[in-house]
Amino acid sequence: MRILFVCTGNTCRSPMAEAIVHTRSIDGVEARSAGIFAGQAPLSANAQKVLSEQSIEFDHVSKPLDPRDVEWAELILTMTHSHKMALMQYYPEVATKLHTVREFAEGSTGDISDPYGGSLDDYRRTYRELEQLIDKLVKQLGIA
Repeated sequence: MRILFVCTGNTCRSPMAEAIVHTRSIDGVEARSAGIFAGQAPLSANAQKVLSEQSIEFDHVSKPLDPRDVEWAELILTMTHSHKMALMQYYPEVATKLHTVREFAEGSTGDISDPYGGSLDDYRRTYRELEQLIDKLVKQLGIA
């Protein structure tokens, strides 16, 4: 299963989600991340700190969403409903493999909170939120 996580700038939420999946070492699961409006920037300092607190080593430079990543992915998970709608507009052919993280993991609505520019505690909350949802996602996929 190839999973693509998508957020805005690819410096906080989607790379943290990618890092969490990598730490799970799930056979047959690959993860990547990208941002709808990403440039090239390092992982945000607070995201790096939170990952370090979890003993996760993750080297990351943000990258813009690329059509090849969209093609590569078997499952595309966005952090917000607006991210999902933007992808639907650009890539209508991916409708069947496109969901928000919360929608896929829980069958519910709601966005993943964006910690960008926030405190370290904001990043920790977002990390915990992502970790819980990814655990549910793994169960949904039947690979746990």
